[in-house]
Amino acid sequence: MITVKEVTTKKGLTTFVKFPFSLYKDSKYWVPPIIKQELETFNKDKNPIFKDAEARFFLAYKGKEVVGRIAAIVNWLEVDKQQIKKMRFGWFDFIDDFEVSKALLKTIENIGRNHKLEYAEGPVGFSNLDKVGVMTEGFDSIAPMITWYNHPYYVNHYKNHGYSIEKEYSESKFPFKNVKPETFKKAQELIKRRYKLRALKFTKTEEVMPYADKMFDLFNESYASLSSFVEITDIQKEYFKKKFISFVNPEYIKFVVDENDKLIGFAIVMPKFAEALQKAKGKLFPFGFRHILKAKKNSKDVIFYLIGIHPDYQNKGVHAVIFNEYYETFTQKGIETCYRTPELEDNEAIHKIWKHFDPVVYKRRKTFRKDL
Repeated sequence: MITVKEVTTKKGLTTFVKFPFSLYKDSKYWVPPIIKQELETFNKDKNPIFKDAEARFFLAYKGKEVVGRIAAIVNWLEVDKQQIKKMRFGWFDFIDDFEVSKALLKTIENIGRNHKLEYAEGPVGFSNLDKVGVMTEGFDSIAPMITWYNHPYYVNHYKNHGYSIEKEYSESKFPFKNVKPETFKKAQELIKRRYKLRALKFTKTEEVMPYADKMFDLFNESYASLSSFVEITDIQKEYFKKKFISFVNPEYIKFVVDENDKLIGFAIVMPKFAEALQKAKGKLFPFGFRHILKAKKNSKDVIFYLIGIHPDYQNKGVHAVIFNEYYETFTQKGIETCYRTPELEDNEAIHKIWKHFDPVVYKRRKTFRKDL
C-alpha cells in the first residue's frame, strides 16, 4: 500500500531533498544538487518566489520506505495576471512502480482542482530560471547542474496516467573548434557602428552588479513571447543575483549597450560544474567547495545559460557582437566544448542564432499535461 504524506518539518524537507541520492546512487550521469542550496530554494523565508507562489511538498511511502516525491506549485502571477490556470508540479521522482507515481500525481491533481485550476503541467519549477522537463533522450550523458536527470522509465508513467506532451525541449552541444570567426567578425563591427553599440567586459563580479537589475528587466522583455514565460519580479532579482551571479566567472557575462548606456543584449555562460558536483556529493564542506572552485577556474567546457536581445534589436545581428566577445574569451581560456541549456523546440529565433556552429542535439526533454 502506498501512503502519501505532506512534508511539514525541516527534517521531512531534508528527506525530500535527499531522496534522489538513493534513487540514483548507481547512476554515472545524475548530478546531485548542493543540499543546503536546495533546502534554501524551498525555504519560504529565503526564496522570494513565495511572495507570488505557493508550494507543498509530498513524500510517498511503501511501508516505512520513501519511494517517491513531488512538489505541488501554484504561481499566482501566472494564474491571476496571465490567466493561465496551471497547476505546476516538479521535483517529481519515484521508483518504477505505477502505484507510486499515480498516488503522487493524484495528490497534485486534487490540489489543482481545489484551486479551480484547469490543468496540471510538469515537471517544471517555480519560474523560467528553474529546471524543466523530463528527459526522453540522452540518458547516457551526464546532466548539467541546471537540468533534471531521470530514469528512462519516467516517460511511461506519465503516459500511463493519462498525461500528454505539452512542450518539447532540446539540448545541444558543439566543439568550440566549430566556431568560425569569419561568420560574425566583420558583421559585429558593422552592427556596432550602425547602431552605436559597445560591448562591456568584466573582470570582477562587483562590476557586473550595477547592470544586474537591467539584465533581469531585459530578460523579462526578451522572453515574454515564449509560451512558458513567467516574469521575474523586483524582489526575485535580488535573490537570483545572490544565487547565480557569484557562480559565474565575470568574464563569462557579456553585455551590449547603446550610446546611452542602455542594455540591449546580454548573455551568461557558466563553467560546466557537473563532475565537480558529483565529487561534492551534495555538500560544500569539507571538500565540495574546493571541487567547485577548481571547475570554475579550470573547466574546458561551458554552458550557455541565458542569452537575450531587446525586442527592438532582434533580427539585427546583435548576437554577433556577443559571439565575438565569447570567441576572444574562450580562445584565451582554451575552451573545448560548448553546451546549451534546454530550449523550446518552437523557439525558431534561438535555433537560427546557433546554426552556423553545427550543434548536435544530445538530449531531449518534455513537459506533460493533464486536464483537471
